[in-house]
Amino acid sequence: MDIQRDGEVQNEFLACQIEHASSICHDREQALEELAGFRRDLAAQAASHQLLVGGVGTAPMAAPWPPELTDNERYRQIGNFLSGIATEHYVCGLHVHVSIPDPQSGVMALNFLRGWLPFLCALGENSPYWKGADSSFSSWRTIHSRQWSVQGIPPYFKDYEDYSARLERINGMPAVLDSGHIGWAARLSDKYPTIEVRVADSQLRAQDSVLLAVLMRGLVDTAVAGKHPPAEYLPEILDLSLWQSAKHGTSGAQVDTETGRFASVEDLAGRMLRRIEHALKAHGDYEFAVISLRNLLEAGNGAVRQRAAFDQGGILHLLANAHAEMQV
Repeated sequence: MDIQRDGEVQNEFLACQIEHASSICHDREQALEELAGFRRDLAAQAASHQLLVGGVGTAPMAAPWPPELTDNERYRQIGNFLSGIATEHYVCGLHVHVSIPDPQSGVMALNFLRGWLPFLCALGENSPYWKGADSSFSSWRTIHSRQWSVQGIPPYFKDYEDYSARLERINGMPAVLDSGHIGWAARLSDKYPTIEVRVADSQLRAQDSVLLAVLMRGLVDTAVAGKHPPAEYLPEILDLSLWQSAKHGTSGAQVDTETGRFASVEDLAGRMLRRIEHALKAHGDYEFAVISLRNLLEAGNGAVRQRAAFDQGGILHLLANAHAEMQV
């Protein structure tokens, strides 16, 4: 397929996956226009080849034989290194880069984000089905990704010097092929002056991707402003909270990362909006975030909508619906 769009379009790890890296977007309108336009073009070209394409976090169905890897030297190295894990890598995520003024500010943002990553995971879950069956998780991608050597919520870092030293140590270990294997749910980019938030699944709709990006930018900007220092999160509570989010998504209780007690999705959504209100308003995003988040909680995230489509007509209806949502 030849899709001419802003940004970059290329094959991902598996030949059946496509990656779209947008251009630098300065506001949500630009992001929505670019992402929605790309997705409409992709859906149209797929249909012209009698194919369906969807923004899903895991493969609802897959062939019984091993997948074809993209013909790329690095991907071949990963395939050889990970072997059985690589042949099961039918997973797709939403990666959002948020600009930071300097690496030290990025570490501040990482520390602050740690407590919110499980809730962002819950909002962005869109991978309940795996090879023809319901996994019973809202984000099977999150659970499946735990097989990689460096995963989950990043640890606390004292400062950028601490971050750099520990990353250098990790990258020197034989269980880590290269820096791309640092698969934390958020990390500093080693290519751009950004923090990369990687906790959400690929989304059914462009609108939901942009909502998540707006919330992530609000959290990063709030952290950089230094008005809300991070709580002293217990790593075991963060890990359990991420697992709980992957299990239930927006359809069940979450673990409050500050207290370790259960909290409702609505309570956490309200707390997040209050915490990042100033940052959202600075970009003109507050009303959009409030309305879009309310709509997402009422209609359900991608996992909820995938299950609703499956209940209406099985896997084939789910796939057709995912293809249709690419064009919304």
